[in-house]
Amino acid sequence: MLPERSSEFRLIESFRSTTGCSPDVLTGIGDDTAVVSASDGLILLAADMLLEGVHFDLTTATPFQIGRKTLAVNLSDVAAMSGRPKYALVSLALPRRLGEHRNDNFAEQLFNGLRSLAEEFETVIVGGDTNSWDGPLVINVAITGEVSAGKAITRSGAKVGDWVFVTGNLGGSIAGRHLDFTPRVSEALILRETCQLNAMIDISDGLVADLYHIIEESKVGACLNQSSIPISEAAASVADDRSPLEHALGDGEDFELLFTVSPEDGKKLVANNPLPILLSRIGEIVVGDSCQLRGALGKEFELPRLGWSHDVGKS
Repeated sequence: MLPERSSEFRLIESFRSTTGCSPDVLTGIGDDTAVVSASDGLILLAADMLLEGVHFDLTTATPFQIGRKTLAVNLSDVAAMSGRPKYALVSLALPRRLGEHRNDNFAEQLFNGLRSLAEEFETVIVGGDTNSWDGPLVINVAITGEVSAGKAITRSGAKVGDWVFVTGNLGGSIAGRHLDFTPRVSEALILRETCQLNAMIDISDGLVADLYHIIEESKVGACLNQSSIPISEAAASVADDRSPLEHALGDGEDFELLFTVSPEDGKKLVANNPLPILLSRIGEIVVGDSCQLRGALGKEFELPRLGWSHDVGKS
């Protein structure tokens, strides 16, 4: 008589039996590695780890929301490169304090969150790993995507004179949006077909912090117009000593697209927004190596690297 399978293998089998597949997945969940056939073009690879107490709070976030967010942040990375997501690997370190029965139920709900978003964005979960320990909940997703040769948009292509754009509204993600945002995969693909994107990044650390990534990689400067920053209603609802503008500049986890285009393409975007969401021109790329903010009276001052820190919520 075979011994009863451990909860880990029951969990793996549950994931395997409820996860869709794709004709180009030769070997999926259940083996040492996943084997997939690659199409022509470039393969995008990314991974993000989310930690209890840093990226989410178990007292306010549901397992479904946590699972969904973990995949969403990876999809956002693929979007920032103007790619299409393809496959994902999921690894869990479950806290023993939950107990075996609760851990199984918790993991199932968490996986439901992952699966719902994977189906929405046609991403196949092909495997991963599970474990338990005495520490907090840890969940990691590694993702692959694809993009045609020469079509990947990096952080290093911004040019002096480019206009700077951002999708959506910014700030106040801590009020809840960081758990239920929609990755801008479709929007990135529309933009790629509409104009020549020179540089792009998703806003995870904060508008200013992520713009500094473009500044450093492209070896340029930037100037933002204070009156053009799209501030969310949530930014005004956060009860602390920072202004809504400061929240929009530095909260992070907005997961909107920040990108630069030539003035010619910029004028087209301003005249006819091709996206189903808000699109704002917020500044321009300039000579230099810093980020300036231009106030209502035209005075400019240098912005520090405002942004969210992964060191247990410090900014």
